[in-house]
Amino acid sequence: MTRPITAGVDGTDESLAALAWAAREAVRRDAPLRVVHAWRFQTRHAVDAGDRETQQRWVRETVEAAARTVAGRHPNLEVGTEVREGDAAAVLLEEAAASGTLVLGSRGHGPVVGFLLGSVGRQVIAGSERPVVLVRAGDRADAEAGGREVVVGQQGEPEDSADALGFAFETAAARGASVRAVRAWTLPPVFAYSPGSMKLLDEAGGLEPYERTALSEALEPWRERFPGVRVVEHVEMGSAGQVLLSVAGQAQLMVVGRRARRTAVGARIGSVAHGVLHHAQCPVAVVPHA
Repeated sequence: MTRPITAGVDGTDESLAALAWAAREAVRRDAPLRVVHAWRFQTRHAVDAGDRETQQRWVRETVEAAARTVAGRHPNLEVGTEVREGDAAAVLLEEAAASGTLVLGSRGHGPVVGFLLGSVGRQVIAGSERPVVLVRAGDRADAEAGGREVVVGQQGEPEDSADALGFAFETAAARGASVRAVRAWTLPPVFAYSPGSMKLLDEAGGLEPYERTALSEALEPWRERFPGVRVVEHVEMGSAGQVLLSVAGQAQLMVVGRRARRTAVGARIGSVAHGVLHHAQCPVAVVPHA
């Protein structure tokens, strides 16, 4: 059974752009679409919206209206709705676990306090076991026109970026787009060299050829699995976030990996994902490393 693509909505322009993006992606992948809203009862002091029953009815009507809009644009798309009362981050993480992809607006401050506030969005991205896509309010369908790329970051060993690469290739194949795989590298401190690493570098002919070989090896299984997807290999010296953003001009989607990192103040999404989410103009997919 194909996992659904789930979009979180709260009536803001950001969430409606996320819903439109999710609907188009669900059509491409022949997957059902779920339209989800997490809410909490607001007292009269916070929102002049009546009693609990009135607020719940208003929320359901808003969600169902959004679902009808995308169903009208995509008549063959299976669309379902879900309105759940509770902690926004907890609800969305549960919904994400049952989905192929969770799609959210990049930020939002709607009349009903919802999950698109920055702190909740960060919790969802950091805690989700499934890919989370962030979409800005200005995103349009024509930004997915031919010639644009799915950009994906690759780092470390092949297995370190396998989930991000897999998501990028699947998305590109569904769209008929190409993949630009980016590997950024920096000069390591002298003390980081070991006899073994020095031998590998010598055999590769230097640092940059070594990095190019590493990227090619990471891409090899995905080229074989998706032979129809055109691939551009991009190796550049610099910080990963800066290099990714420098090639984002023709990107339909930016894909970055995320390792689970927990600190005393909770889960963190990592500096590369954090930087790309704040500065990329295209939608960004954050894919957890298994």
